[in-house]
Amino acid sequence: MIALQLTLGFGIMFFIMAFGIHIASTMFILGVGVGVATIGKAILLDFGNQMWTVLNSFVMTSIPLFVLLGEMMLRSGVTERMYNCLAKWLAPLPGGLLHTNIAACALLAANSGSSVATAATIGVVAIPAFKARKYNDRIVLGSIAAGGTLGILIPPSINMIIYGSVADVSIGRLFAGGFIPGFSLAFMFMLIIATIALANPGVAGLPEPRVSLAERIRSLVSLLPIAFVIFAIMGSIYSGWATPTEAAALGVLAVAIIALLNRKLALDFLHESFAATLRTTGMILLIMISAFYMNYVFSVLGIPQALSKWFVGMKMSPQLTMWLIVIFYMILGCFIETIAMMVTTIPLVLPIVVAAGYDPVWFGIFLVILCEASLITPPVGMNLYVVQGIRADKGPLKDVAIGMLPFLAMMIVLLGLLIYFPDIALWLPNKIFG
Repeated sequence: MIALQLTLGFGIMFFIMAFGIHIASTMFILGVGVGVATIGKAILLDFGNQMWTVLNSFVMTSIPLFVLLGEMMLRSGVTERMYNCLAKWLAPLPGGLLHTNIAACALLAANSGSSVATAATIGVVAIPAFKARKYNDRIVLGSIAAGGTLGILIPPSINMIIYGSVADVSIGRLFAGGFIPGFSLAFMFMLIIATIALANPGVAGLPEPRVSLAERIRSLVSLLPIAFVIFAIMGSIYSGWATPTEAAALGVLAVAIIALLNRKLALDFLHESFAATLRTTGMILLIMISAFYMNYVFSVLGIPQALSKWFVGMKMSPQLTMWLIVIFYMILGCFIETIAMMVTTIPLVLPIVVAAGYDPVWFGIFLVILCEASLITPPVGMNLYVVQGIRADKGPLKDVAIGMLPFLAMMIVLLGLLIYFPDIALWLPNKIFG
């Protein structure tokens, strides 16, 4: 019965979205409709309290700060020099500059917190370079779209902050938990690139000219700005000197200093960064307010508790439970944007995960990887459209979709490893925080 109700609820939501109504409005309409139909008009009076609960949060203040950090980094002038430095070190590997896409995305992810910003920033720098070197279009586009997803797994991560706020989990532990899976996934992406290049050398295009060791060492200075921002954010958190929100403010200050040194800090720079931050933050908070209210209505009706009991009553193994959750999110991610998917489903799914014996911090990392997968799965995979929008030749979107398939397979492999070896995500936070 409970499964039928949830299926009907999500079916109604998809039906409303089919008319072009924004996801935040859709969730609000569903919450109000279900609440009034089952509880009565009194449920409407609780909307103000739920909205205040979402917005009156010190942790939530970090979201616009991390968005601003990413937007300023995008315009600060460090990306191209960072990319060129990494290219000099990684080009000799099988797959050539394709590895640079992944490494650059991983480093930028450790500053940005946003997958879309990461994919857009690296794509603008990388795509013209690959066109001149005759690389296979599909693997190039797929590597950028997939590499961009590292932006929400390698800390700092806006999605981890949202998960921590909804699930009441330590942001610091989530950030620590994302390090090993995040860089492991980057390594797996590079491994699949090398495998493809060895099997089919034609995908890697023209070889790069040899660069002397001395020149490569000199180029490392281009990574100093990135290291400075990472130290300002993560160093301040793990030294106990700053909270994640305060660390986000320090990160913004660090990027502003870098932009000033690069002579980029001007009124146009600030206006573009602030305007983009307002648009993105407004979208995120509107989704969260609507989702919190819808989840509140579901909680009053006892749906999360009933769903958890139903799963426990089925007596499935913890591993099978998690694989069913993977299938559920992979299907849902084809239709709903990642933030909306997270805040809508966490109250429903987290009790099931905890009942199966998994840690909430572990599930935060697991869920973020599932969100990464949804960013590159059509029809609403945002990174696919970001990379497609950067292409000069405007070829078919299917090129990006086909190119991302090997990387999607690596994400599923990592999910499997996490299911059977949870310490991959838990060892570091347990080591740091005890």
